Amino acid sequence: MPESPADEPANIPGLLARRLARDPDGTLIERAGADGAWTPVSVHAFVGQVTAVAKGLVARGITPGDRVAIMSRTRYEWTLLDFAVWAAGAVGVPVYETSSAEQARWICADAGVRLALVETPAHAAVLATVRDDLPGLVDVLVIDEGAVEALVTDGAGVPDAEIARRSALAGRDDLATVIYTSGTTGRPKGVELTHGNFVSLTLLGVQGLGEVCAQPHSRTLLFMPLAHVFARFIQVLCVPSGAVLGHTPDTRNLLPDLAAFQPTFVLAVPRVFEKVYNSAEQKAGGGTRLRVFRWAARVAIAYSRALDTPAGPSASVRAQHALAGRLVHARLRQALGDRAEFAISGGAPLGERLGHFYRGIGVRVLEGYGLTETTAPTAVNRPERTKVGSVGPAFPGTELRVDDAGEIWVSGPHVFRGYRHDEEATRAALVDGWFRTGDIGHLDEDGYLFITGRSKELVVTAGGKNVAPAVLEDRLRGHPLVSQVVVVGDGRPFIGALVTLDEEMLPGWLANHGLPELTVDDARTNPVVLDALDRAVARANEVVSRAESIRKITVLPGDLTEANGYLTPSLKVKRAAVLQDFAAEIDELYVDTR
Repeated sequence: MPESPADEPANIPGLLARRLARDPDGTLIERAGADGAWTPVSVHAFVGQVTAVAKGLVARGITPGDRVAIMSRTRYEWTLLDFAVWAAGAVGVPVYETSSAEQARWICADAGVRLALVETPAHAAVLATVRDDLPGLVDVLVIDEGAVEALVTDGAGVPDAEIARRSALAGRDDLATVIYTSGTTGRPKGVELTHGNFVSLTLLGVQGLGEVCAQPHSRTLLFMPLAHVFARFIQVLCVPSGAVLGHTPDTRNLLPDLAAFQPTFVLAVPRVFEKVYNSAEQKAGGGTRLRVFRWAARVAIAYSRALDTPAGPSASVRAQHALAGRLVHARLRQALGDRAEFAISGGAPLGERLGHFYRGIGVRVLEGYGLTETTAPTAVNRPERTKVGSVGPAFPGTELRVDDAGEIWVSGPHVFRGYRHDEEATRAALVDGWFRTGDIGHLDEDGYLFITGRSKELVVTAGGKNVAPAVLEDRLRGHPLVSQVVVVGDGRPFIGALVTLDEEMLPGWLANHGLPELTVDDARTNPVVLDALDRAVARANEVVSRAESIRKITVLPGDLTEANGYLTPSLKVKRAAVLQDFAAEIDELYVDTR
């Protein structure tokens, strides 16, 4: 049986200890082998490994409260090391495995990291370039070069009692981790999350979302970075919920891994759901197959929309839905592993179209909302009642309010304790027990939250019209040709947009439209491509007033990526950097306009 919030443990090791006492032989994690088979790891076996690695950390001189960095892709060792750090009484500090040397230097310096656990020699090389600026960093251990085994060997002489003592040291208000924000608006800030933040939120999650994560058959495959708070929360949630956890480090193998692991719930950012849809449409090819796919997609959306009406789907819609299910929908569900009942979407708005589409094919998307500062979810749709387009009501045990300016405030046991070494930012964000999110939205009569955008990203036209970019950007990104969109128009006579093409989807789209192969640079000036983008813009504009609509776009020569500095590791656009570096292209949008 999953745990309830009553008499909750004081810290994260306490959650694991309770799971061990309750279910020692149950499967906590399944590990992927070289042959593609998934091998179960029992709670008892995992706790034994955590203890052995924690002993190695103690033998290496890690003391309670020390900060230990983990820089790796999402894999079993990430979770093992994370829990071992907590068992040793220390504090884990995630570093994205794609971080630059300067980003890693800043995080390790600001957090005061003493030991770094990295995945590959290449990661160690990144840290080596800034090692002279990190006098507190005593050692760097490489997972792929036997770091885990070395720690187990080092700790052989440390008694179990020392790990038991250290595991019990942290209280609810003690620091569990420092997670650095994505840095969309400047230098990343260190968000200090406590053991109580994780313990309370995970137990409340089990209570409020038990149908999703706490059934005897519940299982989830993590492919989002564990450096991100969303995946980290789910990792901890699986301990009290009883769900089986799996990891896959390479999203290029995502579909085969989903098929083999067969999760019952998956979590992803909207871009992943867009990619699955667009890839399926492209695989349909052209002619009759493509027409059937698009018909089935329309049926799925119509069926889902009808579920929200008092009368429900008509007999005709139900009949079409049954046929579409046999012809198309079943194959789409198989792409998510065939057992997926729920998909949890966060990080950015999913959009009504995709929400209805996935619900219509039989996968209930529970769109939610949260920030690093709220230990991930602070609002989420419920299985028993979902409002597509919203991010749901307040998460169990938490509170939401929206002030007169439309800004969203959050209160609850999951709210962080402050920004590391930044009292001014902490005072601005935490006011009278409430966290000021900086996001704009509204609550409906049932308490469901709808997100409009971020207050810092609102575009104010020369005519004084406030425009939230997210609505338009999300709609336009739904087109298979489009990779990224940045809406512009601050102080300008109308709204415009910078658009990039999806290099992965481009060849299939061109073939399906009878066009020869084109480079991205050629495609961005091709009349057929531009006509398709203009039609996509017109569809996006249908949800806003004329004053808010996109009048002109320009297609940039390359994409916005993490590698070139325009996306964060969680795939959010660094808007300020884009606006600065593409100022000339933005100016060009408004040449010869009045």
